[in-house]
Amino acid sequence: MRGGGKILIYAINGMLIPFWGTVLGASLVFFVRKHTGEGVRAAISGFSAGVMVAACVWSLLIPSMELAEERGIIPAFPAALGFALGVLFFLLCDRLIDIREQKLIKQNGKQTPKVFLTCFAIALHNLPEGMAVGAVFAEVLSDGNATHLSAAMALSIGIAVQNLPEGAIVSMPLYSSGTKRVKAFALGALSGAVEPLGAFITVLAAGIAVPLLPYLLGFAAGAMIYAVIDGFCTPDIDLQNRKSTTILSFALGFLLMMCLDVILG
Repeated sequence: MRGGGKILIYAINGMLIPFWGTVLGASLVFFVRKHTGEGVRAAISGFSAGVMVAACVWSLLIPSMELAEERGIIPAFPAALGFALGVLFFLLCDRLIDIREQKLIKQNGKQTPKVFLTCFAIALHNLPEGMAVGAVFAEVLSDGNATHLSAAMALSIGIAVQNLPEGAIVSMPLYSSGTKRVKAFALGALSGAVEPLGAFITVLAAGIAVPLLPYLLGFAAGAMIYAVIDGFCTPDIDLQNRKSTTILSFALGFLLMMCLDVILG
């Protein structure tokens, strides 16, 4: 009983570790100036895009394919389906945001910062990551294996390190766009709050959530790629139809090469 209680405490703390990584990254907003030079902003944008693409591939798509293969499913199928749905979902979200912006501009000239779509994408991608952590800790709690506990803690720490720049990706652009420093930090930290939430939900409902995990990871990857292309690669494309064509064409090319690499590799 004592050993089981100790493992439970370790599991709860372990599921919170990725969140603290996001909080630490978001806190960088307290150490930067509001108005930075073009070179610094370009560097931050490029770094942010690199982090998000890397997270999309190594933290979402590859684990999705590995999970699918373990379950006897065609490895590329859940990742590709989830990815396509993620891109289409955010295309719809982007259209709705544009409609809302046009109404606000007509009413009082205000415009919603585009960075909020990126914040939403990061928060959404944290959910399946948290579910992946929860799935590992659910296994630990079911068998009480100390070896599995060490592996689960290592996974949590690794995701926490990855979340450091992600917290900054949310808080720093918000601050630059006019949001107060404390509010920018809070929103950056909250973008990571869904991660332990996803972990706890997975532990409590492992039988339902775990089978859907490969699809959820692919969905989050599609959301991340959409945010990267929309936020960092198409800022000068004003016409919505042309921007949508660019993003959808990129997603199609990405999916095609991913599936060919998996099938032929």
